[in-house]
This record gives sequence, structure tokens and C-alpha cells, in this order.
Amino acid sequence: MNQQNKLLEVAGVMFKIGTMAFGGPAVHISMLEEEVVTKRKWMTHEHFLDLMGATNLIPGPNSTQMTMHCSKERAGNWGLFIGGFAFIFPAVFITGIIAWLYFRYSTLPEFVPYTYGIKPAVLIVIGSAVLKLGKKALKNWELAILGLGVFLASVLGVNEIAALLGAGLLGFIYFSIKNSKTKLNSSILFPVLMSKISFPVLAQLTNLNIFLSFLKIALVLYGSGYVLFAYVDAELVEKGWLTRQQLLDAIAVGQFTPGPILSTATFIGYQLTGIWGAILATVGLFLPSFILVMILNPLVPKMRKSEKFRYLLDSVNIAAVAVIAAVLFIMAKETLLDWRTITIAATSIVATMIWKKINTMWIVAGGAFLGYLLMML
Repeated sequence: MNQQNKLLEVAGVMFKIGTMAFGGPAVHISMLEEEVVTKRKWMTHEHFLDLMGATNLIPGPNSTQMTMHCSKERAGNWGLFIGGFAFIFPAVFITGIIAWLYFRYSTLPEFVPYTYGIKPAVLIVIGSAVLKLGKKALKNWELAILGLGVFLASVLGVNEIAALLGAGLLGFIYFSIKNSKTKLNSSILFPVLMSKISFPVLAQLTNLNIFLSFLKIALVLYGSGYVLFAYVDAELVEKGWLTRQQLLDAIAVGQFTPGPILSTATFIGYQLTGIWGAILATVGLFLPSFILVMILNPLVPKMRKSEKFRYLLDSVNIAAVAVIAAVLFIMAKETLLDWRTITIAATSIVATMIWKKINTMWIVAGGAFLGYLLMML
């Protein structure tokens, strides 16, 4: 197959996944593995796992970066960019339309009952993610203490990004000393160096500052895509640029749309300054992934075998879960204020316990419908 046909194949496969993959990163990865390993045999299962392991070592949306890795393996650097764009585009396009509709109609009385029910349902979706991620991240008692410290620091008002990266560095130093075989070197301090990048003071809401805010987030975004919302809370909500209600609505939009949940940056950007805010927020959040994957891909064999990254990664992962939990705690205090919202949240919990594999989109949709019914009482 010639290069042009490979590029067309990559575009078609990634667009298909981007259009159909509802339910978050786990769904994206499973569909990707089915398409590129089982069906098309672009690579072995072992190499696919190597790429997954290496992707966890860099900031950014992991499932999106996996589509870029697989596309590069099939069609080189052009494949990386075309495949990544094809995967991201459906979610960004749909989210852009929803953002415009929300901006125009969300204040109408008939829309209020639905948004009223969405908020408590979204809390349960996030809570479910915290439990699943926490089980994987909590590997020993030291990490439990580290995670608890990050949770308390975040609840008390410490910047979430600073808390996460500080925990990553602290955990790396502790486990390095404990195991006494690993020495610090520049290759394993990439996330720490990212935290030291100097950004302009973002005092005013401008398109440039929206771009810089999401670029900064992209360079320190470890863990689940839900960590994005903790960072947005620190970067935008606490500055008064975005309301927490708008943030909750953005999370809900992420559950209703296929593809990467980080496409909600498009929604948030639109609420801030319109179409240019949407474009710049999206570019700022996804651009680093294209560059990092292009650099990382040839290094995967060496990085995957190195144990030097594991201390940092384990610490960052538990801190990321703690940050999500802290934001969930704050949001719950502001959302669960009456019997209706508590009823919707409780119903959502029961639904996730009965139907453990239920798509999160249906949890949010059910919350919206139940909110409408209860508001009619």
C-alpha cells in the first residue's frame, strides 16, 4: 500500500473511532486496539502495550495520544497529524455546535430543569471515575498518604497544578531514596521542568490568555481527562472568568459527545469569548500532544523498559486522583442543596451499581430527564 492510501486509511479509521467512541478513554483504547491490532494488524499487541505504557509518561490526553502513536506507526509523521486531527475533529465539531446552542438558549426557562438534573448526575460520573482510577493508583501506604495530602491541600485552596506536580516530585525523591538505585537525571524530570515554565500573569480575559491557560494545562495534564476540570477550576473558575455552573455543564457536554473528553475545552472557550476562544482553547490544549508524541514515539522501546520513570508516574497518578476527588468534594457542596438534587444523585449511584457497564452518557441523560420531572412537581 502506498503512502497516500495509508494516510487515507489512517484518516478513515481514526475518524470512525472519533465519531463512535462514547464513554471515555477506556472505550477509545479498546476500539483502537480492535481496529489497529486485531483487524488491521498495524502492529503487535505487545508493541501496542509498549505505546500505552510510554504514553502514560507524558502529559496530555492519553487516548488521543495513542491514536497519534498508532497513526505514526502506520503512516509516519503525516499520519500522526492526520490521524490525530481525524480523531479529535468529530468531538470538537459537535461540542462547538452544543456550545453555540448553550450560549444562545441555556438561559431560557424551559432549559433550566434539564441542566438542574444534569449537575448531580455529573458528580456521580466523576465519583465513579475517582473510584476506578483510585483502585489502580493506590499501590502502597506511602502513596495513600501522599494522595491524602494532595486532597487536603486542594480542598484548602492550594493550586491543583502545584499540588499535583509537587506530589510527583516528592514521591519521586522518596521512592528513589527508598530503593537507592535510581539517580536523578534530566530525562525523568520533564514534568517537573514543565511546572517551572514561566507564563505571563493572566490578569485579563483575552483570547491570548485563554490560549496560554490551556497550553499551560496541556503541559502538566497527567492522569485521567477528568483532571482537566480540576485544572480549569484553578485556572479559570478561581479567577472569575468561568462559573462553576458552566464548568459542570462543560463536564456534562463531555459525556454527551464521542471522542476525547478534552474537547470540552472548545465548549469552555466559546463561553469565554466566542468562536475565537473556542478555537484557541482547543489548539492550546491539543497542540502539545502532537509535538510530544512525535518526539516520544522513536524513544518508546528505551523508555518502556526503564524503571526510573515509575516512581514519578505512580506519585503523579495518585495525586491526580486526589485532585479530582477534591474538586468533586467542592462541587458536591455547591450542588447537593435540596431533596431533588440529592434524589438525582442517589438514583445515579443506584444506576451505576446495577448496570456497571452503562455508558456515562446515559447517566447524564437520565439525570437531565429526572431533573425535568422533579422540577415539574
